[in-house]
Amino acid sequence: MPASPSFFARDPVALARALIGASFTVDGVGGRIVETEAYRRDDPASHSFRGETPRNRAMFGPVGRAYVYRSYGIHWCFNIVCHEGEPGSAVLVRALEPVEGLERMAARRGTANARLLCAGPGRLCQALGIDATLDGLPLDSAPFRLVPGSAPVRLLEGPRIGITKGVEAAWRFGEAGSPFLSRRFAADRS
Repeated sequence: MPASPSFFARDPVALARALIGASFTVDGVGGRIVETEAYRRDDPASHSFRGETPRNRAMFGPVGRAYVYRSYGIHWCFNIVCHEGEPGSAVLVRALEPVEGLERMAARRGTANARLLCAGPGRLCQALGIDATLDGLPLDSAPFRLVPGSAPVRLLEGPRIGITKGVEAAWRFGEAGSPFLSRRFAADRS
């Protein structure tokens, strides 16, 4: 059953953990979420740390919405807005195990290598066709479909990637043994 807005009404660290193993598609293209990162409102690495701006406005809106932004002027990144009270938190979806719409993903990415289709936030957005037109849209209706995982997964955790502030927070989560992660975790011995 697809996630309702109440699924997203929680702390971003809890949501980042809960999203591992969930099925996520955009217009029928996607797969299983295997890697996430959490960003809280009071986190100096979060886009919302200094308050609301036109760029991060979706982070201050209702839970269960997409927050899409361009990183370094090149790659789109997809986040899920969440919070337990004060708005301004989100979970970055870093990687998927590609399952549905593989041909469309391969055409968008220019590769048929399943390992490289959705390993990293920029690759994931390119493969799924995510861009600024989806910013602020609710995840409980088309073009999105997010279904929480039903089977438990073994989680790994570690530091987030590509940040210079808040580096001490081990808020990056991934599925142990997954070959589809954007980068290995130091603790993954699989």
